[in-house]
Amino acid sequence: MFSKLFGKKNKTTKPKAPEIMGLYLGGSFELDPLKLRLLEPSLTIEKAATHHFIQAVGEVNLDTGGKILRFYTDDDAYLQVILDGGDTENHITDVKLWYFYETKTIGSEAQWKETLASGLSKPFYNLAGESFNRVWDAVGEESPPVAMTEKTYEEDGDTSETDQFVMLYERDASDDEVETLLVCAEEKVVNNNLDRCLVLSTGFNIGQADITING
Repeated sequence: MFSKLFGKKNKTTKPKAPEIMGLYLGGSFELDPLKLRLLEPSLTIEKAATHHFIQAVGEVNLDTGGKILRFYTDDDAYLQVILDGGDTENHITDVKLWYFYETKTIGSEAQWKETLASGLSKPFYNLAGESFNRVWDAVGEESPPVAMTEKTYEEDGDTSETDQFVMLYERDASDDEVETLLVCAEEKVVNNNLDRCLVLSTGFNIGQADITING
């Protein structure tokens, strides 16, 4: 009542980015340097950082009831946590560190349709001289990409949504390690225009014990 009389405006509450494992927007974490040093020679990435600052957080709610959380860092990377059946650490089923390999702009409607039809899902995908096998195979000859929408939380409080069409591939990087490739066509509305691109990222498994939260 008094706020209306004297012109005091109510504060707008900005949406809070999701958190898990002590990871949060604006925080930081370190990865086991020994593990990175042993893994890196067999991976596509080079000179991966051990210390990461979290600059944005992405959230994807899956049709299966699960959830993907992505903690984007200052090293062109993101730590991805997949949950199933709930939002606590007990529901974590997978943790991976991903690095962006390449991003290409899709400039026309025809290129976009061609990318969705034949540029994402293939039995094999070749990258940097290595062949990755498709993971998500459907019954029959065609395996369409999976559609999802990611909500991204920025440090300044802004949020945005990106529609993604993705396919997952993997290869044996060593006797006991697997490298994963994510091929993603992204579509986002920017200033009333559609911004589209093809994003390639490579990732590998990270144990929770290999992550140290700095706060």
